[in-house]
Amino acid sequence: MADYAHSDHASRSREEKARRLAAYAWARGITGDELLEMPAAQRRKLARAADTNPPSTEETWQVVAGLLAEKDAWAARNPTHPAARRESADEKILWVKPPVKPWE
Repeated sequence: MADYAHSDHASRSREEKARRLAAYAWARGITGDELLEMPAAQRRKLARAADTNPPSTEETWQVVAGLLAEKDAWAARNPTHPAARRESADEKILWVKPPVKPWE
């Protein structure tokens, strides 16, 4: 019996989903590390916000994190390119909360 999860079709589908999720997260300034640190429920919410069915495996999220790292490196090398601009960076706070600073 064929294992769909590891078929060529499943791999292509996983890559397409990962690209959609990475594009959504990158535009909001979310890094791969931040994405992987998110609780599963938060990642599912992010996927739905990206109009994508949430991945059923951690493997897909790992691919998304890798794509985010690649895009960050590319953007650092090409800072003036229009595709290096994050169009929705102000939305990052909706997904990744900044650390709380203690009172001094």
